[in-house]
Amino acid sequence: MSKNIIVAIDGPAASGKSTAAKRLAKALGFLYLDTGAMYRAITYTVLKKNIFDNLEKIFELVKNLELKLKFEDGVTRVFVDGEEVTNQIRTPEVSGKVSEISRIPEVRAEMVKLQRKLAEQGDLVAEGRDITTVVFPEADVKIFMTASLDERARRRFKEHQERGEQVTYEEVKENLVKRDKIDSSREVSPLRKAEDAVELDTTNLSVDEELQRMIELVNKARK
Repeated sequence: MSKNIIVAIDGPAASGKSTAAKRLAKALGFLYLDTGAMYRAITYTVLKKNIFDNLEKIFELVKNLELKLKFEDGVTRVFVDGEEVTNQIRTPEVSGKVSEISRIPEVRAEMVKLQRKLAEQGDLVAEGRDITTVVFPEADVKIFMTASLDERARRRFKEHQERGEQVTYEEVKENLVKRDKIDSSREVSPLRKAEDAVELDTTNLSVDEELQRMIELVNKARK
């Protein structure tokens, strides 16, 4: 019996990880693991329960939360305790707080356990900010996806506009600068490029060019 192939895609916020990972999973028929959606679901629930400043209650919440992901028709549907929160986890309010929740060591430890368990189900494409260094350090393919700050801000601003959310480009850019600083400086699982990861700068690449490069890396690993 052959071992499941794991493709891990890392990189800063709005670098194109999610879009690339979804397209790759669909093209290869792999499972898709959106770790960012998992942390967003935790953050959304923390804000909803108004326990953002209560670490003890956050720990209790994470340990008892029933979190499920369903990848259907290119969309990750997210369920918390049986309730779908797919749209609610993408608001500017959640975006502004998710790095602060995801930097908590106890939260990350519980999430890593869950993410590794999901990898036992089959060939997998996983993306997130510590997926290549902490969650799946033995992944068959590691990709560190980057893009310029302006390009990342443009992409994220467009997402908010498409959802009809009132936010300025400057606010989006400022939020990304803040998230980059938190993600790269946190003590537990900081954002960094794994030594054996392939860096893929998507600033000037089309989504089709991204996909082709990633498929080539997977095919190389399979050989």
